[in-house]
Amino acid sequence: MSPDQLLYLIIGIVVLDYIFDQVLDFINQKHSKAEIPEKLKGIYKEDEYARSQAYQKVRSRFGFWTSAFSTLITLGILYFGGFGYLDAILTPYITDPILKSLAFFGVLFVLSDLINLPFSYYSTFVIEERFGFNKMTLKIFVTDKLKGYLLAIILGGVLGYALMWIVTELGQDFWIYALVLITAFILFMNLFYTSLILPLFNKLTPLEDGELKDSINAYAKKVAFPLDNIFVIDGSKRSSKANAFFSGLGKKKKIVLYDTLINDHSKEELVAVLAHEVGHFKKKHIITGLALSIFQMGITFYIMSLLIFNSDLSMALGAEELSIHINFIAFGLLYTPISRLTGLLMNMLSRKNEYEADAFAANTYEAKPLMEALKRLSVSSLSNLTPHPLYVKVNYSHPTLLQRLEAMERL
Repeated sequence: MSPDQLLYLIIGIVVLDYIFDQVLDFINQKHSKAEIPEKLKGIYKEDEYARSQAYQKVRSRFGFWTSAFSTLITLGILYFGGFGYLDAILTPYITDPILKSLAFFGVLFVLSDLINLPFSYYSTFVIEERFGFNKMTLKIFVTDKLKGYLLAIILGGVLGYALMWIVTELGQDFWIYALVLITAFILFMNLFYTSLILPLFNKLTPLEDGELKDSINAYAKKVAFPLDNIFVIDGSKRSSKANAFFSGLGKKKKIVLYDTLINDHSKEELVAVLAHEVGHFKKKHIITGLALSIFQMGITFYIMSLLIFNSDLSMALGAEELSIHINFIAFGLLYTPISRLTGLLMNMLSRKNEYEADAFAANTYEAKPLMEALKRLSVSSLSNLTPHPLYVKVNYSHPTLLQRLEAMERL
């Protein structure tokens, strides 16, 4: 294909992807029920349900405008050769190809973040504030941004330099070594995220001695779960929404509970939520997910290796000659249909895993407290109880609340 044909193909993919998202969001909104469905009565009070409907509509409308703006910016940059223009600006000042690539992506990262800054601010301090979720101060918002930039410079710089060195030095066979590099990085993050990265943004404190800690330890011992530490994270300084997770690989695991979760749930519900997380470990969902992600990246890198040295791709995005970093952008856009398909498959697997983790929690602890916890979490986050089935298939990594409750009732 000629550069012009490639450009129009990329523009077509961007437009079709945007239309697909908007149609999906439209039918999802139309699928919402004005009244609480019979099977879900008792979960929401009437006023809470109306509030959840309003929240979903506001988020959907906001998503429409942000997505439209982002798509228009992308189309403008593509049509007028913005990526090639930026490359031409950097060329006289940076001769080293790897450093130029890092500068190229660095400038794009900063510009993208600045463009999206007003939307991020509005989402946090207007929408989330309006519905009672936001607990973040302007100071935390700014410091989070600065810390994010610092991490991007350090981690992104080191990883980006290593990746670009592999590509430029090894040529088309780079994909094997790039896969090894990214796999090592993923394993590193899984092992040390809680101890090295998370404390930069949140305070982690050991769970105090008491009934909850004793109950968690007793359950972990009962199911032979290798629990190392139980931490409480100060999630309430940013949002009232709750969560829980565990981290680590191998024999030692760390459980992290959001303080909002502890404040809003009973001891039995908290243990049930953790039993669900333990279910993921016992069913080997974590390891399987990592293996599949690595396999998926291997396929992606291999396909990339077939296209990344194509000068026509570079010229399609405005460059005058082969530019590997511009081809990364072109490949990412061309790969969109494939990533949609793999996303569907990964979501399907993820939903299956959630059912299995729920069943594990119900069989090794109790179903009722987990069901009550899921109900409370749905209400506190104003989640959509009646999403369209197609929207669920495309966007949900978890089954809907009703699907999870019905599955546990059948156990």
